[in-house]
Amino acid sequence: MTEHDDLPAAARTRRLEERLIAAGLTSDEEIDEFLTRLYSSASPGNGARMVARAWTDPQYRDLLLSDGNAAAAQAGFDGLSYQLRVVANTGQTHNVIVCTLCSCYPVSLLGPSPGWYKSFPYRSRTVREPRAVLAEFGVTCPAASRSRSGTRPRRPGTWCCRCARPGPRRWTPGSWPPW
Repeated sequence: MTEHDDLPAAARTRRLEERLIAAGLTSDEEIDEFLTRLYSSASPGNGARMVARAWTDPQYRDLLLSDGNAAAAQAGFDGLSYQLRVVANTGQTHNVIVCTLCSCYPVSLLGPSPGWYKSFPYRSRTVREPRAVLAEFGVTCPAASRSRSGTRPRRPGTWCCRCARPGPRRWTPGSWPPW
């Protein structure tokens, strides 16, 4: 038993799993295998590597912004079950995604979303005062820039990144930090 087993969400999840198993649609073993595969390869470091590459490779940056799935596959993260959409933060615009259903977070690429990302206070404040919330994370947007917060309940896999930043010129794919 883990610390999460007694939470209401865990109980609902287990009931759903039991119903799927009872209907013959899956098994405990299949669920465990899927989760093991997911959590062994999904990590925030995957996104960091993709962004670092976009900083140093203009063609990859263009691909990342135009076809996130193709860019992910090119970086070795293929088989995403959703359409990955990447939007660029620039000097003039800073995007913040506010997930209303937590279905837009690219879990199979970045791993489980942080608990605060799903919290009602974070989601509601970010829509009302995105600059204040970003400042709490150490991100200060220039006064002249536009701060956009958007909800993406029907756009799974939307992800913001600062692709326009020039990266360290000495970085090459083999020398990127091991996030």
